[in-house]
Amino acid sequence: MSNENIAVLEGAKSHSKVKDFLALAKLRLASLVVLGAVFGYFMAANSINYTSLTYLIIGGFLVTGSSNAFNQVLERDADRKMSRTSDRPLPAGRMNITEASIMASIWGILGIALIWFGLNPLSGILASLSLFIYVFLYTPLKKEGPVAVFVGAFPGAIPPMLGYVAETGTFGLIPGLLFATQFIWQFPHFWSIAWRLHDDYAKAGYQLLPTRKRDKASAMQVVIYSLFLIPISLAPFWFGVGGWAGISIVSISGIVLAILAGRLFLRRDMKSATVLMFSTFIYLPVVQLAYLMSF
Repeated sequence: MSNENIAVLEGAKSHSKVKDFLALAKLRLASLVVLGAVFGYFMAANSINYTSLTYLIIGGFLVTGSSNAFNQVLERDADRKMSRTSDRPLPAGRMNITEASIMASIWGILGIALIWFGLNPLSGILASLSLFIYVFLYTPLKKEGPVAVFVGAFPGAIPPMLGYVAETGTFGLIPGLLFATQFIWQFPHFWSIAWRLHDDYAKAGYQLLPTRKRDKASAMQVVIYSLFLIPISLAPFWFGVGGWAGISIVSISGIVLAILAGRLFLRRDMKSATVLMFSTFIYLPVVQLAYLMSF
């Protein structure tokens, strides 16, 4: 074989390894998490410190990638059983446990160090707490049932609060309200996903809907949390922050989400769950932009 062909093969192999590391870090999910942190930063910042913002973005990607990688190490046997995860690097056999664990550890240590020393210790503590809860509490609890969703909502709600604290170095009312909004949002968001993937989750022993079934009671929980999200997401405006434009956008967004949750309750079909799921993806950035416009 010519040297040119060998180089091509080695390049393809290297590219495949890069893709596997990106899959291990769940790049798309990590991007959404980092965007949440950047949103929190802009909520707090009077002017942009690009060095701090860079620390936040790189550190956020590393910590989130570490959490996702450790999650896949712990769930490799379960991932092998599910259609949507069977081609991940570990269950597919393209990466071994040692390699994945080493990368997850390096990413986690570097990410926390960047946030802790590059920004401030409080944001470093939040990043550490997020990683710990996601990996060591949420991940093993998924086998136990719906309680995992509640526990997982804590690290899932930390990014905007972390971004705010990364800029200010202190905790306060506004970052707490940002946390509360994203915390409640995760229930209709995740349960709409769990509704769609219920059968695939069951292959791995995951029963994550409120009643462990696609039934009226589970759908009612989605409705309740969607309705509760409306006053929670409006809470920042109650404290005199922003005006009617922001209130209107957030209110309409919440009402639409609640209506779609109600449709899932009435129909309990896959189409309604899919529409609700995509609506939750749209809801969060719309509400966050409304906050930014108002603050």
